[in-house]
Amino acid sequence: MMIQDSKQRPRRTNNPQAMRAQILDVAADLFQRQGYNATSIQDVVREAATTGGALHHHFATKKALGLAVIAERVAPEVDETAVQPVATASSAAVGIRKVFNGVADTLERKRAVSGCPLNNLALELSLADPDFREAVNGVFDRWRSALSLRLHADRPEMDLSRAHDLATLIVASYSGAMAMAKASQSAEPLRACAVQLEQVLS
Repeated sequence: MMIQDSKQRPRRTNNPQAMRAQILDVAADLFQRQGYNATSIQDVVREAATTGGALHHHFATKKALGLAVIAERVAPEVDETAVQPVATASSAAVGIRKVFNGVADTLERKRAVSGCPLNNLALELSLADPDFREAVNGVFDRWRSALSLRLHADRPEMDLSRAHDLATLIVASYSGAMAMAKASQSAEPLRACAVQLEQVLS
């Protein structure tokens, strides 16, 4: 048996939690760029500079890794980029404009649109596996609930059912605009939706 040169061996770490986080970061990036199905465990092992054994220590299957990416990377990203800016803004309308235009600014700086991580996984996996469908739908539900509570807080006269429907429109607008931005490689759909939603909410 040939002994592998030490320079070619995956780097080891004595910090299991740091390695787990690194694997999640790499997997989230690969799923975003390549898609879940097109990404192999070997791709993740290579990009994370780890070993198959180390990866399987933390994630017994690729599915377990995918579900962890949704729960620990995609969901927090949605909260940071789409929920908290609305929750902390002076009004829901101001926060939503900030979200849409802020994402558009980021896409224009990157000069590339790879799409919304939640959308990408929802479209690829929701019909393939009920656990994935439940996971991505849970993120959408929490997003809509947070928006509907803020809309109701801004307008107490609006009942929660109407607020929930309006929140659905906002999330659907964002998701659709991101899909169009990915197809056109342009942030224009996000900016157009920001203008129209602000008029609806004003």
